[in-house]
Amino acid sequence: MTRIFSGVKPTGHLTLGNYLGAIRQWADVDQHRADALFCVVDLHALTVEHDPGRVRRLSRQAATLLLASGLDPERCTVFVQSHVDEHARLSYLLECVASDGEMRRMIQYKEKSAVEQARGGSVRLSLLTYPVLMAADILAYGAGEVPVGDDQTQHVELTRDLAVRFNQRYGHTFAVPRATRPEVAARVMDLQDPASKMGKSHESGAGIIYLLDEPDVVRKKIMRAVTDSGSEVGYDRAARPGVSNLLEILAACEGGDPEGLSGAYASYGALKKDVADAVVELLRPVRERHQALVADSAYVGDVLRSGAERARGMARPTVDAAYRAMGLLPAGAAAG
Repeated sequence: MTRIFSGVKPTGHLTLGNYLGAIRQWADVDQHRADALFCVVDLHALTVEHDPGRVRRLSRQAATLLLASGLDPERCTVFVQSHVDEHARLSYLLECVASDGEMRRMIQYKEKSAVEQARGGSVRLSLLTYPVLMAADILAYGAGEVPVGDDQTQHVELTRDLAVRFNQRYGHTFAVPRATRPEVAARVMDLQDPASKMGKSHESGAGIIYLLDEPDVVRKKIMRAVTDSGSEVGYDRAARPGVSNLLEILAACEGGDPEGLSGAYASYGALKKDVADAVVELLRPVRERHQALVADSAYVGDVLRSGAERARGMARPTVDAAYRAMGLLPAGAAAG
């Protein structure tokens, strides 16, 4: 059976973009067709300035929302990254395979470091190296597929490069994974800035629909969504990004093709109303299930503990093999 790995970073509250672009696919498809691991990648949240208490709260919330979205711990492995030491163990080995130039070419590092330099500051070293940790997350489990949004494809390509390079230098150790993406709404855009992704950590939440937003909040944000000049409802991602984003959201919620749906609307208002109705209905069972799980915190804790144990059992043989391949003395041999 194919093994897949993916994760969410607890840097903000999970959004509609996270759900339509990844989590729903994990729940509806991936956990049923593969040996699937889904992880709250909390170590990645430490690459920027953060409040420790908030990271803990968001990690717990993200794990609970994954379960509320339909991930079944009897079918897949749900866990928190920092609970499995093999991630950090393997990350250092891969840093010894990666190059400085590769890291500095990564888009997110270039963008965030440029912003900080303009402010007269600098970024953390971990922001430069975290794509290697992401590669370790994937390679430790021998994952063949990594479901990601468009903005994460570069990281999977780096993972592939590191796996191939390691195998060539030290002997075949890692499976070489490939990125997979959902066909519709792989990248949901901000409702107030349709040129930008609907991200968890955006400073303003006016254009972001969070999974735990109340229905009236969802409706208000969608009805205030930025559209385009003119009044014709047409699908054209380049020329009409605002209305195209709404059509893609509607298509992802209800099925169908964004371009085909555009012909059913004579006004932006009618489109926004239908999008709002569709999103509210889509998120209703997630919010209800989340509320029930919050009331049963012991269950969530048990899921995360058992998930970490299972993940550790999968990762340790591969990571131990990588240590041996690179020439590190096994602990038992050192004791002898």
